[in-house]
Amino acid sequence: MSDTTPTHAPPSAIPDPSRISTRDLTDCLRLGWRDFTRAPLYGILFSVFYVLGGLVMYSIFAASAAEYWFIPIAVGFPILAPFAATGLYEVSRRLEAAEPLGPRLVLGIVFAQKDRQLPSMAMFVVLVFMFWVFIAHTIFALFFGLQPMVGSVWSMLFSANGLLMLAIGSLVGGIMAAVFFALTVVSLPLILDREVDFITAMITSFGCVTANPVTMALWAALIAAGLFLGMLPLFLGLFIALPVFGHASWHLYRKVLRDPQ
Repeated sequence: MSDTTPTHAPPSAIPDPSRISTRDLTDCLRLGWRDFTRAPLYGILFSVFYVLGGLVMYSIFAASAAEYWFIPIAVGFPILAPFAATGLYEVSRRLEAAEPLGPRLVLGIVFAQKDRQLPSMAMFVVLVFMFWVFIAHTIFALFFGLQPMVGSVWSMLFSANGLLMLAIGSLVGGIMAAVFFALTVVSLPLILDREVDFITAMITSFGCVTANPVTMALWAALIAAGLFLGMLPLFLGLFIALPVFGHASWHLYRKVLRDPQ
């Protein structure tokens, strides 16, 4: 078997979810930072597409004086971010198993996913992201669709009408984000690691979240805050935030779905 062909456990080998604590989250972040510093080029490589994509999209909206349309895309960014981590999961897996690293090996695994369940998962994620953008634009139109744009974007958003819109949008977005997080936090590394269909992977991920609701909610908040802060300085912080959380997510998967000893 070649180095670019993953060895997968059968679907029946998926263990039951383990209970994890906030100490485990700290350990995952520590291990994520360790993996990033041991193989930083992979983190930078997989992050550059998101950084450049964000800058290009913002430039397009700014050039048309419609920066406010970029807000729902930025808020929904964490929906797409896990796909930047697909290659990072493989890097962490190889570091964990003391297997050789190399661009051909890691990228070979990533490209091999086209024949497995990742495309189906990608379609699901893109549809969710598009649905969120549609909902966000609809909420915006309900509050500001018939009003002329007067003043800056920030003065509009922090008006009484804007604050109400942000409150309702945050509530709707929070509910969507919580459900989406529960379905994907474990499913993506699980699909990479084991031969399992994406529906089973999402059900397993949801079970891991319901087994650890408080800890997983804290993990979701940490990811959202980290990615948001990473986007502030011209998206450049994502060069660190994406790789660290990507590697850390692999270690979270390994902790919550521990193989029987």
